[in-house]
Amino acid sequence: MITLAVDCMGGDHGPRVTLAACRQFLEHHPDARLLLVGLPASLQAFAHDRAAIVPASEVVAMDDPVEVALRKKKDSSMRVAIQQVKDGAASAAVSAGNTGALMAIARYLLKTLDGIDRPAIATQLPNATGGATTVLDLGANVDCSAEHLLQFAVMGSALVSALQEGGEPTVGLLNIGEEVIKGSEVIKKAGELLRSAASSGDLNFFGNVEGNDIFKGTVDIVVCDGFVGNVALKASEGVASMIIGALKTEFSRHIFTKMAAIIAYPILKALMRRMDYRRYNGAALLGLRGLVFKSHGSADAMAFEQALNRAYDAARNNLLDRVRTRIAHAAPLLVPADAQPQPGVAATAQ
Repeated sequence: MITLAVDCMGGDHGPRVTLAACRQFLEHHPDARLLLVGLPASLQAFAHDRAAIVPASEVVAMDDPVEVALRKKKDSSMRVAIQQVKDGAASAAVSAGNTGALMAIARYLLKTLDGIDRPAIATQLPNATGGATTVLDLGANVDCSAEHLLQFAVMGSALVSALQEGGEPTVGLLNIGEEVIKGSEVIKKAGELLRSAASSGDLNFFGNVEGNDIFKGTVDIVVCDGFVGNVALKASEGVASMIIGALKTEFSRHIFTKMAAIIAYPILKALMRRMDYRRYNGAALLGLRGLVFKSHGSADAMAFEQALNRAYDAARNNLLDRVRTRIAHAAPLLVPADAQPQPGVAATAQ
């Protein structure tokens, strides 16, 4: 049995969505068990032989400051769900709640893995090949050093290799051009570190990529700082919603377009399905000593079930062990440059 702890109170819709998603998930995964965390009165109607209610007396609101969630709401459904992972009662936790609070609580309770300074948020965006490109960071770290970007690349490679079949995933560094001379000093240095990691066999580094390469499917993984990644994520969701909405409106406007829509329906249905960002819901918080997955706050039942699926796949494929193994192998490269002793200079105790 793979056990997931679910923050049933988080997100814009709370139990109305999370419980419906949990029921669908259990029907599709006979080897899974759920710990439903939240206010007992809101969960007591849910009955399933592979689900148990774990009570929590507080809820982290979507607009709660991180300090409130971390220091004042110590019995929140979000915190209790992550505590299940720390205690070994669950293999992963899933929440649609406040992203900042989730990251802060997860980092406080679970701590980061050795060799990782900052956890990163990673998710998939659909691409033109019919698959998806994994992008990180998506908002946890606005300002990143070159060493942080290398850490993201190592963790992203572990994530993709654990969740998809095939060879070593390719990694691209998001930049304003493909040439190595372009970009900020941080990006240039990150490129050097990533090339060194490729030379030592720690990464399959493709090189610099541009924003359109995310959706072309040029590489399996795109690494960037959290500011850029979050903008890319929100922009992609907005464009997908706009195109799907425009298609629906246009094909319902005139008799001729209605007839065309009937003829092209199978193709349009496949296109709309591919662009439906709900199918890619579920971002991994990488770099922690436990598995935590973040669902979009406005997720419906279908989207939240996808987040549960991602957490289940990560636990089943031993993602945490894979991340540890990769980090251990790449350890010499992950030490920040200012922490490395200079040639001919003896290291001194601090």
